[in-house]
Amino acid sequence: MIHQQRVIYGDTDMMGVVYYANYLRYFEAARSTWFREVIGRSYRDFEALGLGSPVAEATCRHRQPSYYEDVLEVDARVTELKRASLRFDYLVARDGAEIARGHTVHVCVGPKGRPTRLPSELRDAIEVEPAP
Repeated sequence: MIHQQRVIYGDTDMMGVVYYANYLRYFEAARSTWFREVIGRSYRDFEALGLGSPVAEATCRHRQPSYYEDVLEVDARVTELKRASLRFDYLVARDGAEIARGHTVHVCVGPKGRPTRLPSELRDAIEVEPAP
């Protein structure tokens, strides 16, 4: 699933380059789009069930800079699915050139913040794919 992200001025540092931590925000935007487009529901619907999916691990490797007004494509895919967690891998590109690559691991937690099994409705809708 590809999410398009235009770099806004506030995402850049004094050198006009996207600040490194903003790639994690781009990952999050792509995950939100993934929920809507692949699962057919908003992440808010998941929360309405009393569940959350905090980030347990995050990585991002930067290959080259991106700049204000760049249109980035963020490819987000579920690459691992376990009983109570899932892993997303991401590839950020501009005009086909790799900008950054990373992943996040999310743990499904219940109302008291303890790990719990992913709902079958969600598990059944997820197709595990190779990393982009």
